[in-house]
Amino acid sequence: MQVRKPRLRNLIRMRPEMSCEGIGVSLPGPVDLVTQRLAFTPNLAWGDFDLKTPLEKALGLPVELENAANACALAEVWFGSHTEGVRNLVAVTVSEGIGTGIILNHELVRGSSGTAGEFGHSTIVEDGLECRCGNRGCWEMYASNSAAVRYYSLAVAPGRGSRSGTAVAHAVKPSFDDLLRLAEQNDPKAMEALRRMAHYLGVGIAQLVSGLAPDVITVIGEVTRVWPQIGSIVEEVVRQRSRTQATTRIVPTAPSAQPRLRGTIALVLQKHFWAPVFA
Repeated sequence: MQVRKPRLRNLIRMRPEMSCEGIGVSLPGPVDLVTQRLAFTPNLAWGDFDLKTPLEKALGLPVELENAANACALAEVWFGSHTEGVRNLVAVTVSEGIGTGIILNHELVRGSSGTAGEFGHSTIVEDGLECRCGNRGCWEMYASNSAAVRYYSLAVAPGRGSRSGTAVAHAVKPSFDDLLRLAEQNDPKAMEALRRMAHYLGVGIAQLVSGLAPDVITVIGEVTRVWPQIGSIVEEVVRQRSRTQATTRIVPTAPSAQPRLRGTIALVLQKHFWAPVFA
């Protein structure tokens, strides 16, 4: 792997008053605790992959790698507005797939190998759609951005070929951002696709509530742009399916908070200061 390095080195050279402690990198899959290699990335079709070594060699700085969902959980601990009095938190990242970063009793849960938290690849539909991970019926096949786009595309497919309406405008598969814009214009098929996505988000989150009973579950991703329209659906599904005494709050994190980026900062900070003490 070749890494282009002048930009960061130039930045460091231009700001000699600054001390650069290291680089944090968030990745769309778990990082093996022993080898520090990217272990599992079905949505990118990457195999066992060493990113740390070439980056450190190119930049001359220590590099901390972490699963993006774990990095988002750390960002909530360090910089979030939902953590006062919180000891247990789950960050659910929603994009092309679904990831979960879990903090229990102030500790980030990584498991014995670093691959804990792959709830996006847990089965919620028996004999359901085949996932890129090789399993069937995975949560992310029904509640991710890709799933919502699939719902919408199937809804408009019968109308393709006509000269009017949304179907022709989206004869090419829309992006999730397209879908959100349509929903903001009250397009009924876009809203129905997002409501279906929200239902399955609730199904998976209910399992997290029942199994982990965290104080807070934060939802991270572009879907939070339409949370006023779909948040109640998620919460109602969780209420119906999680019959525990847990009082988990489900809150969206706005994309403008940049939790993935802030999480990479937390990766470096925690090496010096560990995690901040919860109030």
